[in-house]
Amino acid sequence: MSRFPLAVLVVILSACGTPAPVANPGVDSGTPGVDAGTPGTDAGVDAGTTIPDAGQVVVDAGVPRCSFYDAKVNCPPVITPVAGRDVYWQSPSSPAPAAGFPAVIIYQGSFFAPPTVWGEVASSSLFGGFHQARMHALLLERGYTVITPSALAGVAWQTNSGLPWDTTSDKAFIDALLDGMRGGTFGPVDMARVFAGGISSGGYMTSRMAVSYPGVFRALFIHSGSYATCAGVACILPTTMPAQHPPTRFLHGRGDLTVPLYTAEQYQQRLTAQGFESDIVI
Repeated sequence: MSRFPLAVLVVILSACGTPAPVANPGVDSGTPGVDAGTPGTDAGVDAGTTIPDAGQVVVDAGVPRCSFYDAKVNCPPVITPVAGRDVYWQSPSSPAPAAGFPAVIIYQGSFFAPPTVWGEVASSSLFGGFHQARMHALLLERGYTVITPSALAGVAWQTNSGLPWDTTSDKAFIDALLDGMRGGTFGPVDMARVFAGGISSGGYMTSRMAVSYPGVFRALFIHSGSYATCAGVACILPTTMPAQHPPTRFLHGRGDLTVPLYTAEQYQQRLTAQGFESDIVI
């Protein structure tokens, strides 16, 4: 998998593990790590920091965005309305590259909307919320803008609802989100370095990015999900994968009964068989 953008993938895998000291193996090797149990190198945003006002683009430029502790992460977001939905996001505190920051869109799982994984998130949070919050912090530390859009009513994405994609409110929302990224709504974004990922419903939605937005995303990660139109055990894959399918990493639990492992394995195997770059971490 030598051509995968390694910075994003190292962050994803480190964030999915057990709560551990934050370090930078293989990425920014000169950057100090963060010791568990003490405020990390991103200390500077207190746990009680107020969430910024909607529409605010920059929060204390030069001040690290997140605080790391052994049992919690605190990353105050910016909240920006787009097409009638709130988008929670944050950009790095470092100066932006000339082309803008690379950006990662992370799609929520069912019922776990962005407010559950921003601000102060404890290690006891349900369904891995702490690990996603930690991933936000790691991505910001490494210079990525993190964007987490809200599903309709904070519930789930419509990619596999059975409705034609072009008729869904998600389609209009994602079109507006991408237009906002191009237009500077989320600060300076390098549109040649845009990634996407998500868990469960968000994993299916991540696949939708390959199906309906060819050429937009540089790489994807699909966690506990499968093809854009699959839903749990109901998973019929197309014979031919979408053209320009981005490099894709799958992450899946072996004992997952809601989204069976075989649905992700079949998708991954079909991508590989058709010459697309892909792997799976079980």
